[in-house]
Amino acid sequence: LEQLVAEAQANNPNLAAAAAGVQQAQALARQAGASLTPDLGLAAGAGRGGSLESTAPGPSSSFDAGLQLSWEADLWGRVSSGVSQATASAQAAEADFRFARYSIAANTAIAYFIAIEAQLQLDIAEDNLAIIENTQRIVQAQYNEGVASAQDLALSRSDFASAQEQLVALQGAARDAQRSLELLLGRYPAAEIELRRTLPDIPPPPPAGLPSELLERRPDLVAAEREVAAAFNATNQAKAARLPSLSLTANLGGASTDLGDLLNPANLAWTLGSNLLAPIFDGGRRRENVVISTAQQEQALARYAAAALQAFSEVESALDRGQTLATRNDRLSESAAQAAEAFRIADIRYKEGETSLVDLLAIQQRSNSARSSNATIERQLLQQRINLNLALGGSWN
Repeated sequence: LEQLVAEAQANNPNLAAAAAGVQQAQALARQAGASLTPDLGLAAGAGRGGSLESTAPGPSSSFDAGLQLSWEADLWGRVSSGVSQATASAQAAEADFRFARYSIAANTAIAYFIAIEAQLQLDIAEDNLAIIENTQRIVQAQYNEGVASAQDLALSRSDFASAQEQLVALQGAARDAQRSLELLLGRYPAAEIELRRTLPDIPPPPPAGLPSELLERRPDLVAAEREVAAAFNATNQAKAARLPSLSLTANLGGASTDLGDLLNPANLAWTLGSNLLAPIFDGGRRRENVVISTAQQEQALARYAAAALQAFSEVESALDRGQTLATRNDRLSESAAQAAEAFRIADIRYKEGETSLVDLLAIQQRSNSARSSNATIERQLLQQRINLNLALGGSWN
């Protein structure tokens, strides 16, 4: 199972898409951070021209080159708020990716156990078919000897046909379960994956009194909290955009008609400047940006509250389901054991002529049903442990 989980996390296409989203969010955060540093550029040019008068000298060449430095002073925190927003969004994407990895692991394990249970149900159906086939041979022999009735023979044949149909249906279900697992692994769904033949032991339940702080490490809650932080920074950025901005610029360069003299100190010049821009009228665009970002902030808070409630609900439901399934598993295990013993006794009594075929077949169906239900409960208990681990953010340690 550990190998299959590793394969799914390495090859699942949806997880690969989530990983690319994380790379994009991280790049956007780095791009936003670059706004806090000055921009330095190199400019160079060359030209050739002259007068249109015939008596003027021939065309002349001119060259210029220089360094240009510009920087926006973050007076009101607009740029830094944008950086914080992008950083929080990247952190949210990373948490979402981590939760996606957990979910892929959980879904792979669940699909694995479902596939094993499907094979167990198939084994039970094959055992059932073999027993019915043997019973049918006995009834046929008894009928030929005049001991069994035509009704008994018809009943045995009917049960044999029903058992064959159930076997075919369970074979299809087993192949479907294998294909579902193969899809999670990123393999072609050929229903060819090899599985173990038994379910693993059910791990013990978590200890009582789990601290609610365990939920704080759930990646989806971390992502929701980071989205709240991003929304608050987006609101600060929108508010700061309504205030004046100050930009500083510096230029150092030279110009000459001779390329060799371009960097001659006599041809070099420098300038320093500043630019203050205060928005006066924009048709309400900046004001509405504040309204929009404030509404998005409220949405993020509401989503975080909903995610927290959902997390508590998932933990409570998983814990309660664990207790219910454990009790049912104990009762079903006892039921399966007693039903198997009842069938063993009924089979002996039928062969000795002390019970009817109808009673024998009814007891046999009860025994098989108990075995089938027991396998399902064991798989559900394993799935409950997985869901509880996922609800608690990966484990309860």
